[in-house]
Amino acid sequence: MSHGHSHGGGGCRCAAEREEPPEQRGLAYGLYLRIDLERLQCLNESREGSGRGVFKPWEERTDRSKFVESDADEELLFNIPFTGNVKLKGIIVMGEDDDSHPSEMRLYKNIPQMSFDDTEREPDQTFSLNRDLTGELEYATKISRFSNVYHLSIHISKNFGADTTKVFYIGLRGEWTELRRHEVTICNYEASANPADHRVHQVTPQTHFIS
Repeated sequence: MSHGHSHGGGGCRCAAEREEPPEQRGLAYGLYLRIDLERLQCLNESREGSGRGVFKPWEERTDRSKFVESDADEELLFNIPFTGNVKLKGIIVMGEDDDSHPSEMRLYKNIPQMSFDDTEREPDQTFSLNRDLTGELEYATKISRFSNVYHLSIHISKNFGADTTKVFYIGLRGEWTELRRHEVTICNYEASANPADHRVHQVTPQTHFIS
């Protein structure tokens, strides 16, 4: 059964149909742990800071006390900085069982401090969304296009006809790579001089698989 479609590739499938057993499913959507929440922005949110609350553990996705609702119109724009580089593989968007549920999602990568004016440009991927009340429908991204993401913008551009849009949960699935600084000491022993220590900084990628 098809749950929806995306423009230019990708698709949607039930998270329950994924290969991992249910107890592992929460780990698959652990990229929320790699978001710099202090710098996350949600434009047009009716209550300041409420946009951060929808990026939560899989097990808490049905907690309807945390949600974001749009203010002036139906649009929402999430600016999501990560603490490293991300390979984004899938997204879940969970809403209300009415016309306030998002009906279209547009993704942009690596445009920090994005504004609604910036959404006039061509998105990296666009999805038509189906109503998802349980957080089970995953929209698969074009991994080749989202393989080196340090900042993700999610533009909720439309809903099913209500004046405002409401979102309870956004789940992100993929891999996260941390750039760590390792200090390496190189000792030079010379016959006519005292041993000299030369400190060299190296950046070594550490990849954490979350899928």
